[in-house]
Amino acid sequence: MDKFMIEGGRKLCGKTEIQSAKNAVLPLLAASVLTDEQVTIRDVPAISDVENMLHILSELGCKISRTADSVIIDSVNAVSHEIPARLTKELRSSVFMLGSVLTRFRRARISYPGGCDIGLRPIDLHLSGLKRLGVEIVEENGYISCSADRLTGADILLDFPSVGATEKIILAAVKAEGTTVIRNAAKEPEIVDLQNFLNRMGGRVRGAGGGTVCIEGVKTLSGVEYTPIKDRIEAGTFLIAVASCGGELEMEGVPEENIAALLHKLRENGCKIHRKDDKIFLESSGRLRSAELIETMPFPGFPTDLQAQFSALACTSRGTTLVVENLFETRYKYAAELRRMGADITVRGRNALIRGVERLHGAAVTAGDLRGGAALVIAALGAEGQSSVADLSHIDRGYSEFERKLKKLGARIRRVRI
Repeated sequence: MDKFMIEGGRKLCGKTEIQSAKNAVLPLLAASVLTDEQVTIRDVPAISDVENMLHILSELGCKISRTADSVIIDSVNAVSHEIPARLTKELRSSVFMLGSVLTRFRRARISYPGGCDIGLRPIDLHLSGLKRLGVEIVEENGYISCSADRLTGADILLDFPSVGATEKIILAAVKAEGTTVIRNAAKEPEIVDLQNFLNRMGGRVRGAGGGTVCIEGVKTLSGVEYTPIKDRIEAGTFLIAVASCGGELEMEGVPEENIAALLHKLRENGCKIHRKDDKIFLESSGRLRSAELIETMPFPGFPTDLQAQFSALACTSRGTTLVVENLFETRYKYAAELRRMGADITVRGRNALIRGVERLHGAAVTAGDLRGGAALVIAALGAEGQSSVADLSHIDRGYSEFERKLKKLGARIRRVRI
């Protein structure tokens, strides 16, 4: 197991590159089995979630090859409809494979997926959507078995705008007979990216980014070369880190509208932010004023995947911040670790009250999930003295070369083997 050793108290300045979005790449990889032709995805981040998805594709019979920064998937010899349990336990996004494997083989079997322990994340919405397309589903002994002689279009209303359910239904419907309409669909930019990817393959998907997505089934899909969108959550993490520590940051390739909710809150904190062409510039004095309220919501609201990082910023802001987590019920595990660093956080259910202190102090802390781990790194970067952040397996799930990028901005951080 690895840990970060961090010397805090240094301003961060410079330019950082942003990886392709984890939450875009994973469904694109799942979609690669929808064609017998070669699929090339460029700028694929070197993160463990991607590696696990590639292992799943290999187990299905796909041939995986790489160039310097691209992944090439050839699924012509894919034969298995069973997604290995040992891999699904590590990767929540393995559930995306249900839709594409069903489309390819008309059956699929998967164990309940794993990933970060941040709440129940039930997949009832996913399964009810598949049933509307004509899929028979049997749940027993920790496995979900799906089968369908034919997939037929349907009108589907989601009770909640779930990203996973929206994407899985799209993947199952893209080659179904007839037209599928998803109402109350999730609006995240990664869904737009999936739509663009499938349409480049010959699919007929429209409406992504809005509340209604229409999919006209096609008989075949072709191979494609595609570059995913940039990771708005990684971008947000670096913006928050510089805001917390003080300094200046330049980044490019992330549309302002994809992180508008975060930028609004950072301006409320007192950061200076401006945009030029496709670049975003941020300046921070380091000790900011508190945002009174952070409430996570589906896109375009404030993203739950930036809640922990922003809470780390709030720990040393002037004033009090109320954080309301509306999406996942156990996403405050990082709070106890921040308290070890001197943070004043009170958690009650889905709410956290953060009273800003002048400075945190170094401590030995442990990451309990992906975004909580990033929050602990941000806190350590701004803290007085030395900190260690253990269990980097969580952070490595979503951030490629995290410490290298932070060092480039002036952070004193190193990875050591425990």
